[in-house]
Amino acid sequence: MRILTAALLIVTLGLPVAAAATDWNGVTLMDKNCSGKMKGAPDAHTTSCAIKCAASGYGVLTADGTYVPFDKAGSDKALALLKATKKADHLRVNVSGELKDGAIVVASLAFAE
Repeated sequence: MRILTAALLIVTLGLPVAAAATDWNGVTLMDKNCSGKMKGAPDAHTTSCAIKCAASGYGVLTADGTYVPFDKAGSDKALALLKATKKADHLRVNVSGELKDGAIVVASLAFAE
């Protein structure tokens, strides 16, 4: 069942099967709390709301509306990034990391140019 779930995630997210490290580019940084209600308008999600919802953890919302959470260290990186930015919304990021047990183990995280 775990193999089927992992394969489904790989196909759904368009991730290469053989790669241990993967990049997610131009995806929306989102807190778990707001991931469902902001699915239809992710660019309208504000930095201030994302910071207020930090306790729920962070991840990315992909183009198809799938929310993929970060590991704890990745959530910490996301909160630091949000606190340091002057961006009000449109929280598009580039993430490099490894998908492990349904979460992204974040190696690097930065706002998309």
